[in-house]
Amino acid sequence: MCGRYAQTLGAEEIVERFELAGSTLDQSLPLNWNIAPTNDIYIIRNESDSRILDSASWGIIAPWQKSFADARASQSHAINARSESIHEKPTFRHAFRTSRCLIPATGYYEWATSLGKYAPKQPFYISREDREQLSIAGIWSSWQSEKGQVIQSAAIITREAVGELATIHSRMPVFMPIERWNDWLDPQSRDINRLINMMNIPEPDAGLVAQPVASRVNVVANNGPELIIPIELGAPETLF
Repeated sequence: MCGRYAQTLGAEEIVERFELAGSTLDQSLPLNWNIAPTNDIYIIRNESDSRILDSASWGIIAPWQKSFADARASQSHAINARSESIHEKPTFRHAFRTSRCLIPATGYYEWATSLGKYAPKQPFYISREDREQLSIAGIWSSWQSEKGQVIQSAAIITREAVGELATIHSRMPVFMPIERWNDWLDPQSRDINRLINMMNIPEPDAGLVAQPVASRVNVVANNGPELIIPIELGAPETLF
């Protein structure tokens, strides 16, 4: 799964990098090296046949939630949707059919499992070798509370990990290549088999590099560029 990630660009920079038509936001979200569930995040979605930048709360809210408290409590359990079953799961299937998005990220964190070659719970920071933004496939939806408050929420789509990433963890995000962005974001694209095929990317780990980092990222309150500084495994961690 992907439970934390980093976004170190502001809204204007993301609009430029992804060649977007504009943004719904009045100001950038805070730069964040330790984004956690329920945090506000950037999403790229379709509006009037154009790609725009918007924001959502991380962790999709199921349409049947009745109260704000229940909705918030449920989000941490719905931050990731498995690509293999997203079209079947009640929490995700409607958004998958009607409201897909891209989630831009500078990089993401994964923790080694006992099934890999690294010590369990060792955190790794995974990003593109060329330092370009990751374009993660996602879904989003709008939910209205009992008091009429409208909350946009989103989830990251994951798949089985491959290559070196599979030695760390069994899952990885689905990355959407630029040539598929328009079709992926098009709300009129509703053929389930076609959407599933869009998530099948050859060499999904191409250009990615995974580096071990200090355990400071384990604490949500910790933030800053020091979180992504690589460490040598077996060496003592430096406190910043």
